[in-house]
Amino acid sequence: MNIVEAQLTDLNAIVQIDREVIGNTSRQGFIEDAIKQGHCILVKANNDVAGFSIYDTNFFECTFIALIIVSPAKRRKGYASQMMNHLVRTSPTDKIFSSTNRSNQSMQKVFEANGFVESGIVENLDEGDPEIIYFKSK
Repeated sequence: MNIVEAQLTDLNAIVQIDREVIGNTSRQGFIEDAIKQGHCILVKANNDVAGFSIYDTNFFECTFIALIIVSPAKRRKGYASQMMNHLVRTSPTDKIFSSTNRSNQSMQKVFEANGFVESGIVENLDEGDPEIIYFKSK
């Protein structure tokens, strides 16, 4: 398992994984911008991209992990936890936040297993499926 900063040459592989998860390529521009800003990491297994994560520091001047995506074929192998822990270790801020839908119990377990705690709820993003905000400090 190898975590590296994503490069533009990785864009197609990352977008393919994102398409597998959400069913379209609508976030390609967002992903490309994150790569250009140096805010996208990826985890490789046997030189293949297994997953990626995007963060920024625009959430009240704290690090916010906006996406943690693992290829469906490569889940439950610790890739999300590895990326999460890498981002916590290398975060430019002491406070790290992220979120997931209430319906995404798998991701909630990943946050809890990695020492994140619930920090609030945002209603009205996805109809009937509130977003749970998670927090961890360095």
